[in-house]
Amino acid sequence: MGMVSEFKAFIARGNVIDLAVAVVIGAAFGKIVTALVNGIVMPVLATLTGGVNVSEWKIVLDPATVDAAGNEVAEVAISYGMFIQSIIDFLLIAFVIFLFVKAYNRLKRAEEAAEETPAEPTEEVLLLREIRDSLRK
Repeated sequence: MGMVSEFKAFIARGNVIDLAVAVVIGAAFGKIVTALVNGIVMPVLATLTGGVNVSEWKIVLDPATVDAAGNEVAEVAISYGMFIQSIIDFLLIAFVIFLFVKAYNRLKRAEEAAEETPAEPTEEVLLLREIRDSLRK
């Protein structure tokens, strides 16, 4: 089997296509959640913290200065605000995925329960069974 035909067989499998669709949808969903966090959650948090943007939170180790030649020397700081914002993004994405998986599992369990319950025999089947039992006597 040649390399091209093996690749075609690999791509044609349903799992690969499902995975590709999941990655594309996941990337789009990540953008939606990031927009939610940046546009709604963080401004509310900034309001609660006195107007300070969370992504700008930092610990300044060495403040910005001007050297003898008049050039500005940038500050040295540990910027932990972006890290906190990324954690909030992650937690929101994980929570929404959890809700989707929970709903999917509930639907799947309902379908499995419906498949497991045998259907009630129709009236014709009941009549045929009655005739069969009568003939045995």
